[in-house]
Amino acid sequence: MGKICLLSESLASQVAAGEVVERPASVVKELVENSIDAESTSIEIRIQRGGISLIRITDDGFGMDRDDALMCLERNATSKIRNTGDLAAIGTLGFRGEAIPSIASVSKFKLTTRQANSLSGTEIVVNGGKIAQVQDCGDPPGTQIEVRSLFYNIPARRKFLRTENTEYSHIEQTIRTQAIAHPDIRFALVRGDRLTFHLPPTTSLRERISGLVGTDLGDRLLEIEEFHHKGFAVKGLIGPPGMGRSDRRHQLIFLNGRPVEAAMLTRALREGYHTALMKGQYPVTFLFLECDPAAVDVNVHPAKKEVRFLDGFAVRDAVIGAVQNTLRSQMERPVSGVGFTGTSAETPSPQEVQPSLIPESEQRSLRNDWNEITRSRPAQAPNPLGSPTQPSLVGNPPPPDPATFPEESGSADAGNPAGPKAGDYRLMGVLGKLYVLLEGKEGLVLMDQHAAHERVLFEEMRTRMETEGVPAQGLLAPLMIELPPEDFDLIDRNLETLNKLGFSAEPFGGHTLKIDALPAFLKSDNPESFLQEVMDEIRASSERMSTTRLGEDIIATTVCRHAVKANDPLRPEELQKLLEDLLECDMPYCCPHGRPTLIQISYPELEKKFGRRT
Repeated sequence: MGKICLLSESLASQVAAGEVVERPASVVKELVENSIDAESTSIEIRIQRGGISLIRITDDGFGMDRDDALMCLERNATSKIRNTGDLAAIGTLGFRGEAIPSIASVSKFKLTTRQANSLSGTEIVVNGGKIAQVQDCGDPPGTQIEVRSLFYNIPARRKFLRTENTEYSHIEQTIRTQAIAHPDIRFALVRGDRLTFHLPPTTSLRERISGLVGTDLGDRLLEIEEFHHKGFAVKGLIGPPGMGRSDRRHQLIFLNGRPVEAAMLTRALREGYHTALMKGQYPVTFLFLECDPAAVDVNVHPAKKEVRFLDGFAVRDAVIGAVQNTLRSQMERPVSGVGFTGTSAETPSPQEVQPSLIPESEQRSLRNDWNEITRSRPAQAPNPLGSPTQPSLVGNPPPPDPATFPEESGSADAGNPAGPKAGDYRLMGVLGKLYVLLEGKEGLVLMDQHAAHERVLFEEMRTRMETEGVPAQGLLAPLMIELPPEDFDLIDRNLETLNKLGFSAEPFGGHTLKIDALPAFLKSDNPESFLQEVMDEIRASSERMSTTRLGEDIIATTVCRHAVKANDPLRPEELQKLLEDLLECDMPYCCPHGRPTLIQISYPELEKKFGRRT
């Protein structure tokens, strides 16, 4: 007798269910997506014992007649697609026809459904994949599905479930994600006998998010004006500079209304924030992408979590451009509309005051550090720190080249709105020899003088490095590095970028790369490890990556050592000059490490603290 045989129908169903039903949260996800596809306006979820004992989902969608109700229990039966052409342009959340039969095969399952124009509905009871009962019912229009005793017939799978609280937390996160993706639908979640949350339908994404994460966070989010790039549209809400979390729970991305996960999108978000977020922190984002369904493949993972794009570079640049444009031009300004009156002391004339925040000894040290970074620059290159008779580093830096995107982005002609000026603030004093107190139309603003000076110096040095190029240090003997084929192809496609970054590299037969020079700022005993970091950076960055990106960590470390510190006393005119320079920066609201430079306490907040309002 042969060794190969057909599995029984029940065993095949249980094997298939293992791909779709990983845990109770998977059941909730699949059933809620079916309710959304059924054009429901209200979805209620009831959970007992973390979904192990009971999952009940009730919606008011268009329901099914008896024939369709019986057919939906058959494997690969679906109303979403009809042919291969539909598979190439999927516009619904579900489409495989696997979820309901898979769930019914590993639970005690009851389906109740009625169409709005029918006098009676249909009730079907299924135990472990076998239909036990079919009868009429008088339920309201819509569909209700009960899943009891999940995995009761697969003890091996059930014992791998976590605690009830853990399983419930996954369910709650799943529902919160779907509620954010579809703010026009009412969602209610009941755990046992307690109502966890009830979200009425709304047309405002901010209102829906605030209802889930709180108004304190929701009100601080920045709205993305719809950004278009090569067939992709990006909108949503993102956190301001400096707002980060230690995990990705508040980093949500939706594609055509479907929650998706893709490493490329995560890297694009990080690239969009760049120096506006501390390392190790994840941005708070509720990002919505829209594109032609034919430009993305959602039929990659059984749970439909992962997607693949026809043009990955286009979607990456769309996300980076939307985030960068929002952080630079759409974020709320701290204060506006109040003239700078200075202090009671008489303000010297510009000819009398040449403010320099760095002592002469520190300037020499910073100049030495800069020369160390650029030690192989030709002698005729201009001194990046200026002449000795003009030692100040807080003068207005040349504006950096903005990131450019194709004309179809729709934002090229928008321009940046006029930002706040130093004249919008009134200097009141310094708190703790570190925090500069400023009065504005909207309230009190505190400026961290160290973080502010870091940002000013960082942008000035980065701009000079951008315009003068990244210096290269020639090697006494060429370095031969053999790379995997994938990495070699990546390097070969980006040789021009590497040359701008201070590398001198060329193919040397097979998958071997010959390197004749490295960036002058590189202080590493392991160039191969650094080259791997370069490749990771290229993968994560836009096609228009700045040629100084790899040197920015060096610059940030350098300026941190030389920026004014706490307890460094500054004169009023020096504080005014620092404020002016900060507001001229490309990203004035955070230092190069992502810490805030300006914090506002509004008048309503102050009035609430003093009991003048509730």
